[in-house]
Amino acid sequence: MSLVGNQKPCTEEDESLSMVHIARESILAQSAALASIAAGLGDEFDDAIKLIVECTGRVIVIGMGKSGIVGKKIAATLASTGTPAFYIHPAEAIHGDLGMITPQDVVLLISNSGGTEEVVKLLPSIKYFGNKIIGLVGRANSSIGDSADVTLELPVEREVCPHNLAPTTSTLVAMAVGDALAVTLMKAKNFEPADFAHFHPGGMLGKSLHSRVRDVMRSHDLPLCTPTDQISDAVMAMTSSRLGLVIVQDEGRIVGIFTDGDLRRAMLAEGNVMSAAVCDYMSPSPVCVAAEDLIKDAEALMRDNKVRALVVVSSRDGEQEKICGILEIFSSNH
Repeated sequence: MSLVGNQKPCTEEDESLSMVHIARESILAQSAALASIAAGLGDEFDDAIKLIVECTGRVIVIGMGKSGIVGKKIAATLASTGTPAFYIHPAEAIHGDLGMITPQDVVLLISNSGGTEEVVKLLPSIKYFGNKIIGLVGRANSSIGDSADVTLELPVEREVCPHNLAPTTSTLVAMAVGDALAVTLMKAKNFEPADFAHFHPGGMLGKSLHSRVRDVMRSHDLPLCTPTDQISDAVMAMTSSRLGLVIVQDEGRIVGIFTDGDLRRAMLAEGNVMSAAVCDYMSPSPVCVAAEDLIKDAEALMRDNKVRALVVVSSRDGEQEKICGILEIFSSNH
């Protein structure tokens, strides 16, 4: 293979680096576009929020193609955060689904060009129904922008698509503004975590917001020992439970905790530690959680104290700290 000048053959590593470079440029360009959109938001955003807050119906989201996919996400986010909303496909709308819209609804139309044919065809009917329209468009001076009661213009200089064709940056900023609408509406409506839980009863998210510690704690075969037990006994209980800790109890009430970290520190302090009493090396004031506490509060307690398990007690009120279980850390994924 001949080389011209100082050129070197392109290796797989060079190819990989060039791809990463393109990816970084793409992300940075989109980040700049988002910053520009954020800086350009004005009174029209407040007007859009006011329309939705005063709406006694739902937010009907309509978009075509990639804008339709963004619209589905925006509708889902609004609905799950206290603003009733759903998506209608414009082609289905013009063939009967317009009947799903009531006069009390606000309609959110999404179109980067502002002139998407399938969406523009709906304007006369929506106007006839008397619905207020919010336009989420790339150009205010457009069919949708001119017809909307409130126009949110999202100008994008160019898509990150190398040919400036595929909807990329324009869809990203539309989705970001949709999220901004949802977040602002949450603030305006004082939408709290307890409200959020009503719409997310399933999965770990709903569990952490609604359920009590007693619903998920481990209550059987707990690793227990007494303060006078030898460390060797505590290690056996710790090993059998696979929790990395032993609850130190006296007549069913917690007096301390002995962890694998305490064991390591004990072994560093003296050589023959296995015959020592647990009370000499235990942590006398472990972090506890009450059985009736919400799981979300238990999770916060774990994070604040940087622990992976909590001893569960019947109450955290002095004499009532009777051991009833242990709660291990878990992930509250959506």
